[in-house]
Amino acid sequence: MANRIMLNQTSYHGAGAIAEIANVVKANNFKKAFVCCGPNLRKRGTAAKITDLLDAEGIPYEIFSDIKANPTIENVQAGVEAFKAAAADCIIAIGGGSPMDTAKAIGIIITNPEYADVRSLEGVAPTKNACVPIIAIPTTAGTAAEVTINYVITDVEKKRKFVCVDPHDMPIVAIVDPDMMDSMPAALTAATGMDALTHAIEGYTTRAAWEMTDMFHIKAIEIIGRSLRAAVENDPKGREDMALGQYIAGMGFSNVGLGIAHSMAHTLGAVYDTAHGVACAMMLPIVMEYNQEYTGEKYKEIARVMGVKGVDEMSVEEYRKAAIDAVRQLSVDVGIPTKLEALKEEDLPFLAESAFADACAPGNPRETSVEDLTALFRKIM
Repeated sequence: MANRIMLNQTSYHGAGAIAEIANVVKANNFKKAFVCCGPNLRKRGTAAKITDLLDAEGIPYEIFSDIKANPTIENVQAGVEAFKAAAADCIIAIGGGSPMDTAKAIGIIITNPEYADVRSLEGVAPTKNACVPIIAIPTTAGTAAEVTINYVITDVEKKRKFVCVDPHDMPIVAIVDPDMMDSMPAALTAATGMDALTHAIEGYTTRAAWEMTDMFHIKAIEIIGRSLRAAVENDPKGREDMALGQYIAGMGFSNVGLGIAHSMAHTLGAVYDTAHGVACAMMLPIVMEYNQEYTGEKYKEIARVMGVKGVDEMSVEEYRKAAIDAVRQLSVDVGIPTKLEALKEEDLPFLAESAFADACAPGNPRETSVEDLTALFRKIM
């Protein structure tokens, strides 16, 4: 079977990269933009960094900001109607994973109206048409939604998140500017950064991993491991490195998938509204312990790029423990809790069954079960 790599047509990186936005719109002959952003980005003026540039060039747009932190089916439906009313021909998605995931779902439904039932997009939906062209501008260093073919929507009624995987939803352009991330509070920087690390480690160890994606993932682990603490302290270099590291992780995992740390995080987010990055950070070292015997020598390289000394002199058991300990210590250092107080024993069967059915679970290097997932969830109680 052939290995496939899908990336943006074009991406811009570095401080000041957002200055390219008007050029991108004009080069593609777009006439009106539909700007998707979260309500807080609009209130804080972060979105205005982009709309001011559009105003300066006389590019018309409509703003849609009715998007929750874990975007819902209802958010997508409202966005589809707003897009139609705006008569736009492109989407500018500004924010973290939530606005970008919402933008992808809107864009897919507009060009594939037979999927107007948002639930029908779950899994690998065989859509026929590329979504409305998306220009993605991240404001968090974590989800890498600007370079992935995935998006996640919350079904409030059924208390579950569902993952959609569709090559037709890839943003055509990504503009990754660390200056768009400088207003992130420390807790959000930490959570999104640990989400990025989870992407990199799960992508590196997933069943579909291969040489090219290994190259992306190990570099992403190195960058995130050395820069997340500084980014949380609002160090400009740390933020710039995190912006790059999370994008590189996205270049890999979007093409090979993830594992059960993400399956479990999706479930925690749907049931308790736990921030996705926090849930990933809680589960990552626990899942790494669970998977360690199915990862060959990869934990040696994880430990090495995370800064552990003397890994070549360590036994297999020692370097695997060192890798897990390095990840756990980074999570603690940036202030992520290790326990979820909301988690209840009576919820465990539903949580485990939902995680087992999640689209990320089949990529896990170790075959899992509802019983195993129940035991893993219990470790964060």
